[in-house]
Amino acid sequence: MFANLFSLLKYRGLIQTLVARDLKARYRGSVLGFFWSFFNPLLLMAVYTFVFTVIMPGAHPADIQPYGLFFFCGILPWTWFSSSLTESANVLISGGNLIKKVLFPAEVLPIVSVLANLAHFMLGLPILAALLIYYQRPLDPLELLWFPVIIVVQFFFTTGLAFVLAALTVHFRDIKDILANLLTLWFFSTPIIYPMQMAPENYRWVLNLNPMTHLAISYQEVLFHVGPHGHWKWLLALGAGSIVVFLAGYFVFDRLRDSFAEEV
Repeated sequence: MFANLFSLLKYRGLIQTLVARDLKARYRGSVLGFFWSFFNPLLLMAVYTFVFTVIMPGAHPADIQPYGLFFFCGILPWTWFSSSLTESANVLISGGNLIKKVLFPAEVLPIVSVLANLAHFMLGLPILAALLIYYQRPLDPLELLWFPVIIVVQFFFTTGLAFVLAALTVHFRDIKDILANLLTLWFFSTPIIYPMQMAPENYRWVLNLNPMTHLAISYQEVLFHVGPHGHWKWLLALGAGSIVVFLAGYFVFDRLRDSFAEEV
């Protein structure tokens, strides 16, 4: 397994090419093209901001202001996470013509899905920076050093799950439908549209079992809140767990790879 994993370094050029192809194909034929990477999160933020500030103004604490910025700090990484898993679940099936080639490394495809959505996440950061400037939210340079750490932790966690989903969906096509409903539940179980302190104390332990809870809070603390970073222990623990998820996911993928060509 580890030999195959380390051999991925030889396919850096292939991964870059496939990521570029994915990004170009995603908005091919659309008028706005890559600008949808900016508009999609903005439109989503506008909808939720309208609901929770106009329709339900008392649905979040008064100190969470501006609510739209708070929401954007969580929805941007969530979109990267959920889109990566959704696409990875179908990536081997849609790329069947590639994995039937003897020398093609099938594990490249889930990685490409995660990296392509990471690119869209990065394209959303200029909008986030503009909002921070507009709302005059200062960033602590020391806290900002945690930002790449959070991204790396999320990358390994997401890629590990992507390996498992890609491998299992080849054999169980129902996983795609189950995943759509699971992601909806997962979204509302993550403090993105609400802060963690709004959750009932008796049930916070359930949210603490959710890895995305700690990623969302870490993003919010670095980008939204002013003050010392208090979630770093959770983040480092999740980082260690993400490595385990990554290796376990690749193990499952590596064990099932011989059956992919027949099933797709």
